[in-house]
Amino acid sequence: MTNWKLWLPFGLFALFFIVVAGGLISPSDRTITSKMIGKPLPEFNLPQAVQDRPALSTTDFTTGKPKLLNIFASWCVPCIAEAPHLQALTNAGAEINGVAIRDKPADVAAFLARNGNPYAKIGADNLSSVQLEIGSSGVPETFVVDGQGRITYQHIGDIRASDVPMLLEKLEEAR
Repeated sequence: MTNWKLWLPFGLFALFFIVVAGGLISPSDRTITSKMIGKPLPEFNLPQAVQDRPALSTTDFTTGKPKLLNIFASWCVPCIAEAPHLQALTNAGAEINGVAIRDKPADVAAFLARNGNPYAKIGADNLSSVQLEIGSSGVPETFVVDGQGRITYQHIGDIRASDVPMLLEKLEEAR
């Protein structure tokens, strides 16, 4: 009887070792895939986030031309880092519409004055309802939306210089 009690700690350690080693040898896939790819944007009609840009609605994405939908906030540090790359996309001919998340108009205006304004239209999502409906988990996030209003690609996190050519390619594929 006492013999198995001596081996129990060793057995538990061996089991722990096998589980950890298995995870290191064959890690699980941590790629986040959106359930919204291939689906239409949900219906929304957001008010203006700032005075000098029009409001944003679902119909703005059904004009036949692919567009980018960027989810951002003035209080978001990575949003500051991606600002020059959004401008590079705009300079390359991409149309970017923005959704400001839980933000005040004055704060959004100050953010755009400091970091540039690459947006054609900006809607205010004060309750994060549109953000959640399109499957966005945080800010910043960018979606490629085809001319019929279907999401074709989701970029999670800030856009970096290396992402600009890829996003332009995704826009072209969405035509």
